[in-house]
Amino acid sequence: MMQQLPRPNMRRAIVLLPNGFTLGNLFFGVFAIVSAYRGDLAWAGWCVVLSGLMDALDGRVARMTRTVSRFGVELDSLVDAVSFGVAPAFIIFFAVLNNAQGYSWIVCFIYIACVVMRLARFNIEQGGRAKTHFHGLPSPAAGMTLATYYWFSQTALYTGTPLVRWPWHTMLPGLMLVLSFLMISHVLYPVPPLVRLRSWKSVVLSLLQLAALVLVASHPTQYVFPALMTYVAFGLGRTIFFGLLDNAPRRDPLNDTDDEHEYDEDALRPVSIAERPGGRSRRQRFPRVREAMNPFSQPREEP
Repeated sequence: MMQQLPRPNMRRAIVLLPNGFTLGNLFFGVFAIVSAYRGDLAWAGWCVVLSGLMDALDGRVARMTRTVSRFGVELDSLVDAVSFGVAPAFIIFFAVLNNAQGYSWIVCFIYIACVVMRLARFNIEQGGRAKTHFHGLPSPAAGMTLATYYWFSQTALYTGTPLVRWPWHTMLPGLMLVLSFLMISHVLYPVPPLVRLRSWKSVVLSLLQLAALVLVASHPTQYVFPALMTYVAFGLGRTIFFGLLDNAPRRDPLNDTDDEHEYDEDALRPVSIAERPGGRSRRQRFPRVREAMNPFSQPREEP
């Protein structure tokens, strides 16, 4: 009689699938740093874009398979700090800032620091949950904006227009500082893509997004950077236009030091059903009624 082979643990494979995409994100992020150091800035930009693709897939796969975990959220943030913080900063440094004199690397430090703070705040507020808006500019959008600048600088749209005469050596550090501020700001950014058919406005927006996707897919090196810059400007402009800055949260989780929200995990204990609000039995909720209906009950003494 043949021995029956054990069935594979499909649940374990499903749990590991999102983390595999996350580690793929880390692989391309590290490869982007190596490529930038070697001077292959074009391939370094592709690596950051591929990291963004991996980052988009891991969260969606985790929610589809219902395998969202705290470990996955923390791992994703640590990987994003490398792929969309360190790697884009290295690309801009080797492409532009390396030729500048002085302490231009400080701009790279500020950008990486804001990416790390942005990811920490994201874990507190939105980590692991499906969302319609981001609180602050997403770090993948900021990182891919910087990483794809070199692509754009090699196209005819850049070299054959007055853009080539702009002071990019001065503008790029300013762009990095603006992106850094937006990542830790209260500006709301929509989660792309937003394909909806509920109203004529959503239909128009969906058609514009589809047109942008077609342009980006057909000529990525030429249109990815302008498309990302449009996304950055869209969130900031819409927030200012609708006055959402006045309604933004007054307390930033980055500066939240309220003691009333702190607790000692060692002091936690199991809670019985009788102690849970709304979890009491009918006998506990209506003791007087049951005693009045019971002819054998003793009279209740009032305190």
